Amino acid sequence: MNGSWNYILRRLLYLIPVLLGVCLLIFVLFNLVAPDPAALLLGKHATPEQILEVRQNLGLTKPLYEQYFDVVKSAFTFDFGRSWKTKQSITTMIRLRAIPSLTVSLPAFVFSTILSILFALLVAYYRGKGIDLFVRVSCIAMMSISSLAYILFFQWFFAYKMEWFEILGYEPGFPSVLPFISLPIIIWVILSLGPDIRFYRTVILDEIYQDYVRTAKAKGLSDRKVLLKHVLRNAMIPILTYTVIQLPFLLLGALLLESFFSIPGLGDMTIEALNESDFPVLKAMAILSAVAYVTFTLIQDILYTWVDPRVKLN
Repeated sequence: MNGSWNYILRRLLYLIPVLLGVCLLIFVLFNLVAPDPAALLLGKHATPEQILEVRQNLGLTKPLYEQYFDVVKSAFTFDFGRSWKTKQSITTMIRLRAIPSLTVSLPAFVFSTILSILFALLVAYYRGKGIDLFVRVSCIAMMSISSLAYILFFQWFFAYKMEWFEILGYEPGFPSVLPFISLPIIIWVILSLGPDIRFYRTVILDEIYQDYVRTAKAKGLSDRKVLLKHVLRNAMIPILTYTVIQLPFLLLGALLLESFFSIPGLGDMTIEALNESDFPVLKAMAILSAVAYVTFTLIQDILYTWVDPRVKLN
C-alpha cells in the first residue's frame, strides 16, 4: 500500500514539470507566434497609439517572464482572467458552458463505449464468419463518411422531415433537454462506433490467440465463458487505456455538433473564440485540456491495479 501511495506522490510531482513545459508551449504559441492581439481587435486602421494603449490594457507590455508566469498561475489556480470579447470571467464561462457539453458528450461516450465493446465481443466470438465480415465492412463504411455529412443528413431527415427532434437550440433541465440533445448523441455514437469496434475487436482477438485460452478450453470451458470471464478481463488494460484517455476530451465537447445544433457548450464557445480572436478563452481551453489530460493519465495508471492485480504501482 505504501508503494502505491509513493508512486502516486511521485506521479503528482512529475506532473509539475510536465505542466510547466505545456504552459511554455502555450505561451510561445499565443504570445510569440500568434499575431498581435491588439492589432486584431482594433483592425487595420488603428493608430500606433491606440495599439499601445490596448496592449497595456491587455497586459501585453509586461516582461515576457511575467506573462509566462501568468500562464503558469492560471494552470494551477484555474483563474484564466476575462474574455477580451465578452469581458466575462473565463472560469465562470467554462463552468456554465461545461454543463451543456457534458449533457451531450457524457451519455454519448457511455453508450458508444458499451455498444462498441458488445459488438466487438460479438464479432470476436463469430470471427471469420459472415457477421464478422459485415460488421467490419460497416465500420469502414461509417468511418469513410464525413462527420459533417452525418450532421447535415440527420438534421434534414430526422429533425426537419420526420420532426422527431429539434433542429437547433438547447433548453436546460430534464426532460426538456431531451429533444435537443438526442440527435447529437445519436450522431456522436454512430461516429464513434466504427473506430471503437475495430480497436476493441483487435484487442480481444489478440487475447483469444493466447496460450491461456487454449488451456482454458482444454479444461472444458465453453467458448462463451472463456471469452467473457478470461479474455475480456485480460483485454481490459488496453480497453481501459483507450477509454480513459478519451475522457479529457469530453470536457471540450464536440465542436461541430455544438456549432450546428446551437448547443451553448465549450465546443461552441471555442469556435466563437476562434472566430473573434479571443485569445484568453483559447488559451484557457488549451490549458484546461492539458491539465485534464495529465490528470486522467495518472488516474489511468491507478485503475490498472484494479483491473489487473498483477500490475503493481512501483
